[in-house]
Amino acid sequence: MPTQHRAIQSRQALIRSAAETFLEKGVPAAGMVEISRRARLSKGALYFHFTSKDDLTLAVRDAALATLQEIEDAFTRSPQPLTTAVQDFAVDLFERVESDAVLRAGLRLRPETAPGLGIYALEQRWYALFLDKAVTCGTAGIGRPAADAPDAEPRRTAQLLTSIVVGLLHLGGEDGTWWDKEAVVGLWSLLPTAPGRIAAAGIPTPDRLPAAG
Repeated sequence: MPTQHRAIQSRQALIRSAAETFLEKGVPAAGMVEISRRARLSKGALYFHFTSKDDLTLAVRDAALATLQEIEDAFTRSPQPLTTAVQDFAVDLFERVESDAVLRAGLRLRPETAPGLGIYALEQRWYALFLDKAVTCGTAGIGRPAADAPDAEPRRTAQLLTSIVVGLLHLGGEDGTWWDKEAVVGLWSLLPTAPGRIAAAGIPTPDRLPAAG
């Protein structure tokens, strides 16, 4: 195996090992020796790739962000109407969170430790993503035909969909049944029949949403 490829594999194994250890023990209690042993690599190999636990923690964050970007890119490319595309986004997101320890660990890192992955940052990130699609493609899928796109008030729909996805992400951290595909699809079937029925006063704008955790 070429040296460069082996080095990449070793680095990925250490990031995955760190994520699994963080999930089991928390970042403060995770030891570098334990992380290297879990990855079946020497302590020297660990320090060849990462100078400290802080460096390794940031690598877990960066890997989690890269996975999120993949999911978001798939949403952007989706030819589906807005609400269907967001439903698919949520299903994909929760499946990846459940199956990918690195993504799951990254989302559990404290915001000050891993900027960009806190609930508040994700609210801002996904609101902008959903709003862009709502503006460019319209809000067909909530009782409005595609011929009416773009919608006159896409902000309300983007706020509602952001609230649902972020809320499910938070709830699923305590009870994984919230991330079940059938549960997500079932919730989507309860969406209002028309954007105009979404009361603006009942949905705070993202810059006023409280941060959690």
